Amino acid sequence: MGSLDRYILRQCFGVMIFVTGALSAAIWLAQSLRLIDLIVNRGLSVEVFFYLALLILPRFLDIVLPIGVFIAVLFTFNRLTAESELVVMRSVGLSHLALAKPVLILAGIALLMLMSLSVYFLPASNRAFKDLQFEIRNRFVSSLIQEGTFTTISDKLTIYIRSRDERGEVVGLLINDNREPQRPVTILAERGLFAETPAGSRIVMVNGNRQQFDSETRKLSLLTFDRYTLDLGSLHDAPVVRFREPQERFLGELFFPPADADPALRLAFTVEGHQRLLIPLSALSFSLIPLACLLPGEFSRRGQLKRALLAIVVAFFFELLDIGVNDLASRSAAVIPLMYATDLLPFILGLGILMRGNLRFGFRRPRLAASTA
Repeated sequence: MGSLDRYILRQCFGVMIFVTGALSAAIWLAQSLRLIDLIVNRGLSVEVFFYLALLILPRFLDIVLPIGVFIAVLFTFNRLTAESELVVMRSVGLSHLALAKPVLILAGIALLMLMSLSVYFLPASNRAFKDLQFEIRNRFVSSLIQEGTFTTISDKLTIYIRSRDERGEVVGLLINDNREPQRPVTILAERGLFAETPAGSRIVMVNGNRQQFDSETRKLSLLTFDRYTLDLGSLHDAPVVRFREPQERFLGELFFPPADADPALRLAFTVEGHQRLLIPLSALSFSLIPLACLLPGEFSRRGQLKRALLAIVVAFFFELLDIGVNDLASRSAAVIPLMYATDLLPFILGLGILMRGNLRFGFRRPRLAASTA
């Protein structure tokens, strides 16, 4: 790799890292704010919050990295043209394909990063996130309850709390316990505290009463208490083994689903597996779209705004087309080959345009002055 290739690659790589980091940070921050509720209102630790926030990061990298490649190539080559560096490179005999060489190396780096995400990091992070979310919902009952609303923990228990104080205690409890349908229980308490023990969740309540109605004898019994503990360990209806969604499964599980899986589930697994393979390949297409729009044609001192806008429009069009084809593929397996055609079409067209090197996208060649006799 020559010095010019290293120079272009260094410029593109720096912009790609900056754009990818900035976009990922913005999206990650916006999504992480939704998790702060787990700390402020639901009593989970700061460590759990940061762990959950870290687990959602690969989802954004999988989306923004191809965009980072596109913006990096578009910005770098537009700047090289504006500062006449590209004119100098062409004057020394560099062809379009020679100028595209460092871009293809950049796309290869992005492809390897995306492939590592698709093969391991993305399903592993989604699996860990869903497992922890499942544990929070089924073990930490206090994390599910919001103030001022009736929260149904299961089909047998409904809890209402008026507010929480600064010490994490709840004020104004109303509990409807229907674990024994023939003798439903209603509990009212002034204050209470959720406690997590190895045996499960418990609610410790003070200053309240417990009302139980016996449907057989049609009698209501009332118990006033200063302190009362309600065991919540047997409430959870969730199965021991949680079903893993396609986003949580590795490629081997997606392409070779269980033999007893229904056709709809098999199709969802298959489409997810092909999408995992196509997302890394999209980095190649997004890298050549700016080159195909900026390099061909004559140099213009008026700038390349039209060509840059054309590259953005083309990339946006192919992204919309890709979304539409993926939606169709989720309904019919016959559309899956079209997914590959849609994702690789920009790369093939861009490579063909660079090889021809004579498409001008509406820019006219300067006319030569006619010779006089």
